[in-house]
Amino acid sequence: MEQKIHQGRNVKRFREMLGIKQEALAYALGEEWNQKKVSLLEQKESIETTLLGQISGVLKIPVEAFENFDEQQAINIISNTFDNGSILNGVNHNPTFHPIEKLVQLHEEKIGLYERMLKEKDEMMVRLEQLINKK
Repeated sequence: MEQKIHQGRNVKRFREMLGIKQEALAYALGEEWNQKKVSLLEQKESIETTLLGQISGVLKIPVEAFENFDEQQAINIISNTFDNGSILNGVNHNPTFHPIEKLVQLHEEKIGLYERMLKEKDEMMVRLEQLINKK
């Protein structure tokens, strides 16, 4: 049975990773939003595409991250990638060749997405610090 991606939980994870409170997200989304409404949104398994687009714009995280990020898969990718000291100083001393190239490509894409999200988070933190320092 394939596990469904929980988009609301993903919004919460990325929001928390960026250090943004529910109140701040609500403020950025507009007048009709408040902390309680954001809290309810983060409990929803599926979120409307238009709203995901708005949240994406506020958090500077690609919509695909909310739609596709699966924490268990990410943990599996990381543990499989770094298991048994297989990577040391950027050199793989115990190379393994997986017969399913598509699976490897998918893992690389997800790792790339994660790296881009971390970069975006860092950029967002710089922007937030600049905003705070202006006040």
